[in-house]
Amino acid sequence: MKQIGHAFSYVILSVNAFLVGLLLLTAYSPYINPTVHPVESCMGLTFPAFLIANCLFFLFWLIVQRKYALLSLLGLALCFSPIKTYFPINFEESYSNEETLKILSYNTKSFNNLEKKEGKNSILNYIKAVDADIVCLQEYAIPYRGKKYLSEREVRKELNHYRYRDIKQVGAKGGNKIACYSKYPILSSRVIAYESQYNGSVIYEIKVGNDTLSVINNHLESNKLTQKDKTLYKSMIEEPNADRVKSGARLLINKLAEASAIRAKQAEAIAAEIKKAPHPYVIVCGDFNDNPISYTHRVIAEELDDAFVESGCGLGISYNQNRFYFRIDNILISKNIQSYQCTVDRSIRSSDHYPIWCYVKIKKQEEK
Repeated sequence: MKQIGHAFSYVILSVNAFLVGLLLLTAYSPYINPTVHPVESCMGLTFPAFLIANCLFFLFWLIVQRKYALLSLLGLALCFSPIKTYFPINFEESYSNEETLKILSYNTKSFNNLEKKEGKNSILNYIKAVDADIVCLQEYAIPYRGKKYLSEREVRKELNHYRYRDIKQVGAKGGNKIACYSKYPILSSRVIAYESQYNGSVIYEIKVGNDTLSVINNHLESNKLTQKDKTLYKSMIEEPNADRVKSGARLLINKLAEASAIRAKQAEAIAAEIKKAPHPYVIVCGDFNDNPISYTHRVIAEELDDAFVESGCGLGISYNQNRFYFRIDNILISKNIQSYQCTVDRSIRSSDHYPIWCYVKIKKQEEK
């Protein structure tokens, strides 16, 4: 019986070792180039599942056989940086509002499809209430749909306390726009050159006192999932069966891999802009349409800090539809900028994205 017990322990230990290997593989999958290995590059999406599995194994061995807990502990230690990126824990630091700027990034879904209730649009009211110094908006397009819906004129009127604004069409097929509203002068702006039918990025030079910021507002390639695809994914989660999961997973993975390969080139174009930015202070924000454990995030953030990782707390899930529970909206900052209280704001659910905002402080030379 004792021999059977030992054999069973080794089987479980082998499963544990296999899961540690998968944890490491998913944690460092952002180093897999999606243009070369599109499917494999999507493994980061499964990182939380293997993280949870290894945490459970760690607890299991602590109870059953403590020395074997070292295996999962080693795997978790080797994944410390990806774990912090995915699930940061920070305690709030004190700061002075007089020394900081408030940055807001929000995919508005065309201001919730221009919907008005009692003559008001909830997203527009939210932007006014947050009163950020620099506001970067994605899916800004406001086509005229009649008096019952929000109009471009109403948006400009409600946001007239922003002296400066820049609105640009992105994507080869048009119909999508990116906007920046700022309390500080926007000296210049241009669309970053990369291929996309409906998405895009815009870089601005914004003068803040004696300093000039390079701000990049992004709406990267979407995952091309139709409403039917999203319904399929939801059904796989709620009522899984072998046939549905197998066929559904194959379809979703192929679409995710295709979009990941497109985003890779977009991320590389943005990274090139960051490297050649003419000003020392850089802020990159927007809808990356990719999770924190991804090639997209790693490449863009290579020379930057993730404001949510530095001053946020928890998962920070920013997409709120169809049970796709990921943080895909970001604020990244150069290392000479300090972030405070970075928040994915769940108080409003009018768009399919939650807004993300934070306070930032420019570090002067003597503070570095």
